[in-house]
Amino acid sequence: MNIIPIQQWFDDLKDIKHILIAGPCSAETKEQVLQTAKGIKKIGKINAFRAGIWKPRTSPKSFEGVGEIGLDWLAEVKNNYGIRTIVEVATPEHVEKVLKHNTPTDMLWIGARTSANPFSIQSVADALKGVDIPVLVKNPVIPELKLWIGAIERFYKNGIQKIAAIHRGFYPYEETKYRNIPKWELLIDFKTKFPEIQIIGDPSHIAGKRELLEDVIWMFIGLNLDGLMIETHYNPDIALSDKAQQITPEQLDTILKKIKFRMNDTDDDLLNSELKKLRFSIDSIDYQMMELLSRRMKLVRKIGLMKKDNNLSIFQLERWKEIVKTRLNYGDELDLDRTLVKKVIKMLHQESINLQSKLFKNGNNE
Repeated sequence: MNIIPIQQWFDDLKDIKHILIAGPCSAETKEQVLQTAKGIKKIGKINAFRAGIWKPRTSPKSFEGVGEIGLDWLAEVKNNYGIRTIVEVATPEHVEKVLKHNTPTDMLWIGARTSANPFSIQSVADALKGVDIPVLVKNPVIPELKLWIGAIERFYKNGIQKIAAIHRGFYPYEETKYRNIPKWELLIDFKTKFPEIQIIGDPSHIAGKRELLEDVIWMFIGLNLDGLMIETHYNPDIALSDKAQQITPEQLDTILKKIKFRMNDTDDDLLNSELKKLRFSIDSIDYQMMELLSRRMKLVRKIGLMKKDNNLSIFQLERWKEIVKTRLNYGDELDLDRTLVKKVIKMLHQESINLQSKLFKNGNNE
């Protein structure tokens, strides 16, 4: 895909390596929007002001946005403070209202619920056919890379070349400390397969709580994404939606002064030499782990055949309890993170069960 990079969307972004977007989850009142924008303008680093005016809420009892009047407030933000604006659209009607406004927003974003529905995406993409406006596509609520890329492709096929992705995490089917699980491995897979598509991190929707926000931001910084979108409200405690994850402009300013975006590479020959040595060591360890995994699975196969021949069940609870206990204890001795150890042993145990299940089903020739 011939995607136009963010830095070429607007003249004043040419010298900016990372775009910063901030603003409230929802536009609630004119006063709230303008007061928040005033605080954001003082920071001096923000490239665009965001606010949702149509909110796809889970329950109809929730605040679902102020609607079209919010476009007037965003126009005032642009005219009064010289900040470009971005708004979420989810239907062709939303697109029409934005484009026909006397001061249309500078960019559009597609929400996670919309990007999960190819019919919705196609209708919005068709409404934008022939329109030269940047579109930022959030990942769908479910962790499916093809669905995310498919949404982007639908806009691209309709002539939109100013496209970027927004990583906002995925809906967790289990309780976690985050509102949405980040699944960093999927993000890395995205960057690897589609390096031409720039990605903006949305730490607010991943964190879900302002006290977790900075940690998530640092993770995005470590992955060297192309920007951040952070929900900011002049008084988050009175926000009508997602109050727990929003921060004040002053808190945003404090965070931005701490962070420093990373470089992809360096001209320091000594540093490159040291990195090369360390990476070689990691490669060596990885190959050793692969060899050990191969040996382990061969042993699992032998055990599976013995169980099959002697009519023993594949899953044996006491053995599983012993594995969990002993591996976690040994991991503690090696100063390994318990969450990591649990993930590894669960994955290995599941693969062992899968292999032995095939043996039981297909016999010795499997």
